[in-house]
Amino acid sequence: MSIQYLKKAARTPASDRDDVRAAVREMLREIEATGEQGALRLARELDHWQGEILVSAADRAAAAALVPEQLRQDIRYAHDNVRRFALAQRDAIKDAQLEVSPGLIAGHRNIALDTAGCYVPGGRYAHIASAIMSVTTARAAGVRRIIACSPPLTKTGIHPATLYALDLCGADVILNLGGVQGVAALAFGLFSGVRADILVGPGNQYVAEAKRALFGRVAIDMFAGPTESAIIADAGADPDIAAADLVGQAEHGHNSPVWLIVLDRDVGLRISERVTQRIEALPEPNRGAAAAAWRDYAEVVAVDTREEAVAVADEYAPEHLQVLCDDLDWWHGALRNYGSLFLGAETTVAFGDKVSGPNHILPTMHAARYTGGLSVGKFLKTVTWQRMSREANRRIAPVCARISRAEGMEGHARSADVRLQKWFPDESFNLGAPDAPA
Repeated sequence: MSIQYLKKAARTPASDRDDVRAAVREMLREIEATGEQGALRLARELDHWQGEILVSAADRAAAAALVPEQLRQDIRYAHDNVRRFALAQRDAIKDAQLEVSPGLIAGHRNIALDTAGCYVPGGRYAHIASAIMSVTTARAAGVRRIIACSPPLTKTGIHPATLYALDLCGADVILNLGGVQGVAALAFGLFSGVRADILVGPGNQYVAEAKRALFGRVAIDMFAGPTESAIIADAGADPDIAAADLVGQAEHGHNSPVWLIVLDRDVGLRISERVTQRIEALPEPNRGAAAAAWRDYAEVVAVDTREEAVAVADEYAPEHLQVLCDDLDWWHGALRNYGSLFLGAETTVAFGDKVSGPNHILPTMHAARYTGGLSVGKFLKTVTWQRMSREANRRIAPVCARISRAEGMEGHARSADVRLQKWFPDESFNLGAPDAPA
């Protein structure tokens, strides 16, 4: 195997994690101890927000009036695509039932969670698409109650277009609250009176760490870090398209990794040159974020074969993986570790981020090795059930008794014994020896 790094990253997203953990732990401790008062203090201090936390129906209507009609149409179009895709996912998840053995019927049901907490980032960008992705998918899954929060702008509250999207997609409660205090409010039921069963949505490192710290007390969609994206390009790839897509992902933030895997060294060099040019052409603050991400976190890897390219990509397990190569069907079948796959130059991660339908809330930091992105399945719990006839007990109960006694669990064995004694009092069964070794 011949793998050559034309550019190696100086840092990884894990580099800054330890300092964040201590700060988040202290903030969660304060909010849990003081409740809404603690969350309000942090909202005033960190977001400089002096207004109401609960967004009223009047506020929703006022926000919609501020959104230009063309943007409202675009948001509705994106919502419709995401909703159709999510409903198709829900239709593919079926309940099951079978007769395991004569008289023993078992099955599973997929039950939607009661309450979802959807976090929508704020900051330098208006994250309209994140509102669509989380709330729409929860609603398609059948979640009964959706509580959303997003950082308020200093004087006006949540960005009007984000608020319009949250309302359109079906958020029951919306909070002017971001950061750790927003995540904590969703988890602890602050301002809404209802605790979320699951926390979903992207956010900065503090938001991600808060979700990680609360996991177990509530479900979360996934452990997440900064946005990351990889491209595999062969000799026929268009350097300008590849560079545009890398830069488009690098602008997410200074610590957003982008990786380029090339089957032709010259293509890798040409793409790298175009990346630098495209970063310089961006306005601020996008230019500064993309430049830092490319400088500190990007890698360019040259390989000799497509099998080597697959091995490198699967090791990265990127959030987004784009293939700019011939024979797309081969790549589709060969690649395994990614959050979402983009095949061919006609599609791009930007389409998936904003409008095309599949969810853009995806695993990062190697989590794509074991999980996919946000889908209706994240909002469902698969629970099993069983029932059986008395006749089925004649076969099941002796086996249960013998296994239980072999394990040394006499109480379990007697749960089987009592049923045989009740329904088959005149029959003799081999129930195992009470003193059988564990």
